[in-house]
Amino acid sequence: MSPAAVDVAVIGAGQAGLSAAYHLRRRGYTPENGDRAYVALDAETAPGGAWQHRWRSLRMATVNGIHELPGFAVPPADPTAASADVLPAYFAEYEERFDLQVRRPVHVHAVRRADDDPSGRMLVETDAGTWAARYVINATGTWRRPFWPHYPGHEQFAGRQLHVHDYVSAEEFAGRRVVIVGAGISAIQLLDEISRLTDTFWVTRNDVTWDAADFDTAARVSAIAGVEERVRQGLPPGSVISVTGQHWTPWARAAEARGVLLRHPMFTRIEEHGVRMPDGSFEPADVILWATGFRADIAHLAPLGLRTAAGGIRVADGRALDEPRLFLIGYGPSQSTVGANRAGRNAVRAILSHP
Repeated sequence: MSPAAVDVAVIGAGQAGLSAAYHLRRRGYTPENGDRAYVALDAETAPGGAWQHRWRSLRMATVNGIHELPGFAVPPADPTAASADVLPAYFAEYEERFDLQVRRPVHVHAVRRADDDPSGRMLVETDAGTWAARYVINATGTWRRPFWPHYPGHEQFAGRQLHVHDYVSAEEFAGRRVVIVGAGISAIQLLDEISRLTDTFWVTRNDVTWDAADFDTAARVSAIAGVEERVRQGLPPGSVISVTGQHWTPWARAAEARGVLLRHPMFTRIEEHGVRMPDGSFEPADVILWATGFRADIAHLAPLGLRTAAGGIRVADGRALDEPRLFLIGYGPSQSTVGANRAGRNAVRAILSHP
């Protein structure tokens, strides 16, 4: 069967992908029918992107950095409601309201060039068939690629190890000593939550820089500029928090007030019943929770040969510098929700300027 021809293929239907699909619809593109066609593909079984997998205790009052999708605000919600309930429902209503017709579950295996013509089509190969697209907007995010650092003795640990990707609730750790690894927002949130029920021990690879000021627009712009320069050079994107440092959120204040916001240096190895510290001391542990972030989910782009020796893809203004038919949104500086919205809009504008 020959590939189905579309002008634009959008891969992923989280915040960035839905933003792109919305702007395509606004500019007259239709889902897989007639001229100016697009297809939106999503690997999930239901709308909501990564939000549908977040832990139940992540409430609307404490969820970090929500920004509504373009054209339709998040409906009023109970601050105590679980984000895993509210936001997937919002995404589902959004898809229906704007008739985005996302196809799911569709798993993209590979994106490759159809031929050597630099203005030719890109083949998007999936378990539901192949599409031949003039442009590809990749919006696959990071949720499916949790990052697990390797430390000596990892396989010897007799307790439980998990990543925040698989975290459910603090109750499952009651009465067990939990080592929490990481310096980001999720690490601090879960440190505050878990430490209310059991003993915790917090470690980070580097010192945590605390900024007493609120995380204002100027700080965010500066942080995004730093990440933007990294991806322009083809370096792995890194996170905004690695540029700005930590800010005093309500959960950080709460943890500090209870005396549990006590950072320790990273352990040097994992042993059967705990971790060995740099000074040679031993810290017992029943659980190691890795709050160590995520990496870009872009393995399906490998056939394009765009990765640099440093491990990233050279991107500027959301567009691959070495393959202008490819846009990466929700990647690098557009990982934030507001950045994803803008990146989706800008990708569509760029496509329209070069029909």
